[in-house]
Amino acid sequence: MGAQQDPDELRARISELEAENRQLQDVAADTPGDPAAQGARWRSILAAVLITVSIIVAPIAVLGTWARIQLVDTDRFVQTFSPLVHEPAMQELVTDEVAAAIEESLHLDQLVGDVFAGLDELPLPPRAAESLALLEAPAAEGLRSMLHSGVEDVVESPRFANLWETALRESHDRGIAVIEGDPNTALELTDDATLSIRLDVVIREVKETLIAQGYGLASAIPEIDRSIPLASADAFVLVRTVYLIAVHGGFWLPWVLLGMLVGGIALSRNRTRALAWTGVGLALSLAALAGGLGIGRLFFIRTVSPTVMSAETATLLFDHLTALISSTILALVVLNLLIALGAWLAGGSTHARAIREATDSGFDAVRSAADRRGLSTGETGRHVERWHSAIIVATVGIGVLVLFLNRPPSLSGVVTTLIVVLLVLTAVELVRRPAPRT
Repeated sequence: MGAQQDPDELRARISELEAENRQLQDVAADTPGDPAAQGARWRSILAAVLITVSIIVAPIAVLGTWARIQLVDTDRFVQTFSPLVHEPAMQELVTDEVAAAIEESLHLDQLVGDVFAGLDELPLPPRAAESLALLEAPAAEGLRSMLHSGVEDVVESPRFANLWETALRESHDRGIAVIEGDPNTALELTDDATLSIRLDVVIREVKETLIAQGYGLASAIPEIDRSIPLASADAFVLVRTVYLIAVHGGFWLPWVLLGMLVGGIALSRNRTRALAWTGVGLALSLAALAGGLGIGRLFFIRTVSPTVMSAETATLLFDHLTALISSTILALVVLNLLIALGAWLAGGSTHARAIREATDSGFDAVRSAADRRGLSTGETGRHVERWHSAIIVATVGIGVLVLFLNRPPSLSGVVTTLIVVLLVLTAVELVRRPAPRT
């Protein structure tokens, strides 16, 4: 009987034969005139179209899902913007806007002027009459300072957090009215298509607080319709587009995208290679979306500052608004790169085969050591070996499904799911008992 061949050499030879077989199948599929070859060619074209379209549409699906969660849902909107109440830049902006609105409604300079004009008509001593003209400007400035301080006290008080949340909720309830013609609904869009946060509630509270503190002048403050603009009219088309994507595509578009990806990979000749390139393509597509967000950030800041608000406040608003989608994009980029890496490791390249063979040898050594110490899994291990491929596919599939259902995905969720999947796969490799290699 001939010399027994080394198992590692045998596995390497089998891998080479499998790679050659795949190459021969590809050549046969490309043979002209063969109906089977033509069918395979059309399937490949359809697979490429499905995967390419999915990669292009992926950023739209992510944007729509984010907009549906972040902008359309009132509770989520309030949750996003309510922490801004503790930011000094936002407190300063609200204080300045409210104080300016009250000052304009009271016509403060005219009011002080009327008071001094009445005093001037009184029979005052000459020196007192001369002093009135010098006191008019300081008196107006003093009232203005008193008003600003009163507003500032309200805005910086602990109870303002609830007041701010109420203002946000009322703004969101009125908001989508201009977009869809419903007077009962997201952010206020005024007649000139300016996206704003309303301050009616804040001003009413400031009036009541000033009156309670003894500022008699505050009783003259009328009902004031005042808002903080967030985006000007030239951004209205984008606002409407994002809203329509969110309402009509934010839920079902990701499922359609997933179906197209599964179909495209299933129709591919080399599924592992298709999956690897799909992962890379999706990662690049989502990275482009992240770059678009960066450009949008610069555009937003330049649009609203310094005319509407300071650059610091604009940056604060934009970062709060896009924190969720930024973390989602990062998580999806990492996930797709991991999928691409896993697909490459499962492929037929020389390096991938070498890594798999080294891993198999390591698990073989661990299983053999366990068996020698009486830790064999016996019949259970043989059953696991019989269903080995199905268990791997099911484990990876469940992991992907969990990430897909847990929208929006987060980096911590991706990492946690990856660790769980790897632990399950490691346990499967340790438990299974393949037939001895000869």
